[in-house]
Amino acid sequence: MNNPITFEDFIKVDFRVGTIIDVNDFPEARHPAYQLTIDFGDLGIKKSSAQITTRYKKEDLLQKQIVAVVNFPKKQIAKFMSECLVLAAVNGNDVILLNPENKVKNGSVVA
Repeated sequence: MNNPITFEDFIKVDFRVGTIIDVNDFPEARHPAYQLTIDFGDLGIKKSSAQITTRYKKEDLLQKQIVAVVNFPKKQIAKFMSECLVLAAVNGNDVILLNPENKVKNGSVVA
């Protein structure tokens, strides 16, 4: 276990479910990545960069629900502003998105 945190630290992280509504190539990224546009319901639309090109085709990502951290500060990646962090399981170069088992309302809290 790396860098244990307290429960108080954990509850500061805002995990939400969103639906990917647009996917674009991101040729300026250091590693192969997509630019994702994600609908978080009442929280609005947010953008994120994700290095998921090995496992996912753009068309397979459209309308896919994912889990993301939505309360990180924005981060500039090349000429793209990332507004949330999409969560995934990582095994070497294989990156597998975390998603709800059943469809839920966009913006739903993950606890």
